[in-house]
Amino acid sequence: MKKVAVIGGGTMGNGIAHVFAMNDIPVTLIETKQEFADRALNSIEKNLDRMVKKEKIDEGRKVATLNNISVELELVKGVKDVDLVIEAVPENYDLKKKVFETVDKAAPDHAILASNTSSISITKLAAVTSRPEKFIGMHFFNPVPVMKLVEIVRGLETDDDTYDVIEKTSKLLAKVPVPVNDFPGFVSNRVLMPMINEAIFCVQEGVATAEHVDEVMKLGMAHPMGPLRLADFIGLDVCLDILNVLYDGFKDPKYRPAALLVKMVDAGKLGDKTGQGFFNYN
Repeated sequence: MKKVAVIGGGTMGNGIAHVFAMNDIPVTLIETKQEFADRALNSIEKNLDRMVKKEKIDEGRKVATLNNISVELELVKGVKDVDLVIEAVPENYDLKKKVFETVDKAAPDHAILASNTSSISITKLAAVTSRPEKFIGMHFFNPVPVMKLVEIVRGLETDDDTYDVIEKTSKLLAKVPVPVNDFPGFVSNRVLMPMINEAIFCVQEGVATAEHVDEVMKLGMAHPMGPLRLADFIGLDVCLDILNVLYDGFKDPKYRPAALLVKMVDAGKLGDKTGQGFFNYN
């Protein structure tokens, strides 16, 4: 990989840009507004400062990492000379479809197109492009600089060469790539989200408080973080989006989102990002 474009500078996007840049791969971070780009760069710099403080990297590596990142506010210009495009926009099919329709026309013919989606069909996204064989899922986990796992999701037409390149690239980033086939939620969220949803049902039905549900799971099941604290960390809106994808994809009532989750998202209580979810962060 000589150059990579990351579309979206939110929590996942800036983390993905961070790990590529720290491994000496130039990154173009594409955002829609300068203020969003500045916020992303600020987050990356803060995370690098933490790594310097913990003596995981030195000041020179921090400076080199930041120098490996450039910002572009025009999508077409941002992908015109790259080898890999990774989309990290919100978990909405119509938005991702629009992005990939534009990227497919603007990116070089040899470029691989990847989505960081956590649940949306890779095959369905690939179908909006003229290169489904070069389309793949590259699902990182939050916080990206820390978490080792990358789910590599093969669509129906993803070819072996594309998979091999993404597997090698993941290892170059010091990640552990795990191959997964294209089903709603892949492996991680197909297993995780029903657990989070059931924990929410426990609160909704008065079985226990959020604090006590999490305490049971931490002390009884050795989870480092309770499911409701994890839901707040992920974002309750993201959890709801993923559960809706699972519910629509499988048509199975076991994936039906809890009414309490819907109500909290409607109220704007999304977890860490808003300061209040199942727990208060203010």
